[in-house]
Amino acid sequence: MEEKTRAVRYSDEELEEFRQIILKKLKDAKNDLTLLIEAYTNSNEHGTNDTAPSFKVLEEGYMVHSKEENAQLAARQQKFIKSLENALIRIENKTYGICRETGKLISKERLRSVPHATLSIEAKLSQGKKR
Repeated sequence: MEEKTRAVRYSDEELEEFRQIILKKLKDAKNDLTLLIEAYTNSNEHGTNDTAPSFKVLEEGYMVHSKEENAQLAARQQKFIKSLENALIRIENKTYGICRETGKLISKERLRSVPHATLSIEAKLSQGKKR
């Protein structure tokens, strides 16, 4: 009897709550991505054209390193955005919040903190043990 009362998917109201969470995170993530891209594509030299050559070489080395880090962060941010967009598709398909390993609902607490999650804590932990 208890098995029948167990939810197979989240209700439309619950899905809407998650959709709002994801849309906010998506907006913030896109803003962050814009800042990262601006940071690694910016060629502003901050008025260092007249500094001593040795300082210029050090600064350019730092700028290259910093640009590489920003490019890596931007790539990670793009992956995060794609994950959030995929979560929105799962909401539209009404498959959001279902663990891809166990087929059970992922806890609301987990989805509120990691809205793009596709694995329950149980599946995530067992995945870590397999490695």
